[in-house]
Parts: sequence; structure tokens; C-alpha cells
Amino acid sequence: MKETTKTKQIRTKDFFQNFFAGKIIDIGAGNDPVVEHAEVFDLIHGDAQHILKYKDRESYDCVNSSHCLEHMRDIPLAFSEWWALVKPGGFMVTVVPHEDLYEQYIWPSIFAGGNHPHRASFRLKNTSSWSPVSFDIYDLAKKLPNSLIISAEIQDLNYDYDLLGKRLGIFSRKIYKWRYSKTKTKRVLSKMVFQFLRDNFWVKSDRKSGKPVDQTQWNALAQIQIVIQKKS
Repeated sequence: MKETTKTKQIRTKDFFQNFFAGKIIDIGAGNDPVVEHAEVFDLIHGDAQHILKYKDRESYDCVNSSHCLEHMRDIPLAFSEWWALVKPGGFMVTVVPHEDLYEQYIWPSIFAGGNHPHRASFRLKNTSSWSPVSFDIYDLAKKLPNSLIISAEIQDLNYDYDLLGKRLGIFSRKIYKWRYSKTKTKRVLSKMVFQFLRDNFWVKSDRKSGKPVDQTQWNALAQIQIVIQKKS
């Protein structure tokens, strides 16, 4: 399931009415925009790192991005340019992976690679981090001019903390191991039903080691959401 679609499960009707009204731009949305009337800005439209080359300042009631900021080359610069698009009184809604839940104390990220690697990780209201490229999204938001933070939260719907790697010192230790079935039918079912996967594909490791798992492949969230308003 796509990340924006999954996040909709925990957003109320009031959330959509309050923040996604008017003219919306959804940065990095692909084919999964936050609302139907949102203007999508993706790779085919230009470089989101320098979005002011393509879009006018203070021209949107809401700027939304979900799992896009972590791909930018200069995180503070991109964040500030996206903020510049927001009209006074408007909002910016940003969702990024939570570094502990998603990267699981491993950098570079083993779950995001290929042509679109993660260039940064994110924490929330935490002064320290294990990651060498970590940003506190709350701190970044506070530094934006005329910003008022409406909400900031960790979203972990359906996340199984028993499968999260345990960190000992500078190493990441796992308490569960992945046992991959050779049966095609079981592999398909495991992607459809998380409980089935938990019961049939995970075995406890006495050696406290194993392979970390990206739970977001199924129906789990491992992210931070922050909503910021631009003061009039």
C-alpha cells in the first residue's frame, strides 16, 4: 500500500477540511496525491530541491509532501523553499520516515536504495541521534520564518515493536530472524495478512541476531508527521 494512502487511515475528516482546502501542491506524490484536487510536483516536473525555479512564492494554501524530503540533497534548503510556496495563513504538512522505526539504527538505509536513496534520517524533539545525517524535523520547522507548529507526532499504526531491532552500543541487534518461505502461495499471503506473516515467517532468535525488516511493505507506518502554519 502506498504511504500517503496508508496515512489516510489515521487522518480525520476535520484534518482534511482544515489543512487540505484551497490550492494544494503535493511534492513527490507520484500517482498517490493526498487529495484529488492537489497539483502533483514530481521528478517529471523538475527538481524539488530547487522548487522556486518552477513555482511562485506564496502561491499555495497548502504544501504537502510525504516521504520526499529524505531524498533531497540539501534538507534545510529544500524545506525552506517548500515553505516559501505557502501563502500567509496557509499550511505545510510534511511526513518523513522515523529514523529509529524505519532505518532501525542502520545507515545508510538498507530499505531505501537504488535510484532514489535516502540522504538523511529524521527524529522528533530529540537532541541526539545515532545517525550521522540526522535532522530533528521539529527544529527545522521552528527555524522557518513566521512558522507556527500546529502538531508534530510519531505515527506507528500497525507497527510491531517486537520486531524492531534492539540497539546495543554502536551495533544494531535483532531479536527476530527472517525465515523466507520457498512456497509461492505463502509468500503472497504474507504480503496480504500481517498476522499470517508474524505467525508463519518469524522465528525468535536465541542468538539475538537476524535480518531487520521493513514493516512498511505491509500496512505499518514508521514515520513522523508535522503540520506548520505560516503566520499572517
